[in-house]
Amino acid sequence: MKTATAKPIATTENVEDSALNELFIDEIKDLYWAEKHLVKALPKMIKGATSAELKTTIENHLRETENHITRLESVFDSIGEKAVAVKCEAMAGLLKEAEELLTETDKGTMTRDVAIISAAQKVEHYEIASYGTVKTLAGVLGYNEAAELLEATLAEEKNADALLTQVAESTVNTSAKSEKK
Repeated sequence: MKTATAKPIATTENVEDSALNELFIDEIKDLYWAEKHLVKALPKMIKGATSAELKTTIENHLRETENHITRLESVFDSIGEKAVAVKCEAMAGLLKEAEELLTETDKGTMTRDVAIISAAQKVEHYEIASYGTVKTLAGVLGYNEAAELLEATLAEEKNADALLTQVAESTVNTSAKSEKK
């Protein structure tokens, strides 16, 4: 990985002092916090899942999420900023809701798996929106290396969402339909 500091491409103004650059940095700090806390939450979802396919899907995404943290550290490094996590209220809320869904559904049921998929996809959709935004901002600001790193994570988040949909539609939703209260 590169460790050299890449300065943004300046056109008519110095983007390092721009409000947009400040917003970009704030957003990646937010994502850094979100990914670090997601790494703590995903094992709970794995433990709570019934379907082997769902467990495997989330386990694979846990490994990717660990890489997302490292990749964000590279993003910070590529723009000459220290990697700092700032609490992401959106992710905190999504993870709280995920915990509530786990406690409100019965262990060993496909209904719980539906709830886990629902919670996981809400997280993925938040991440897709966030990574899409910061990738675009990185490009506008001339942070080309950062944009490439963020694009790689965005692609993985989209893939994780698609895999969760596949698990839901292949067996979990239909199996849950016949479960009694």
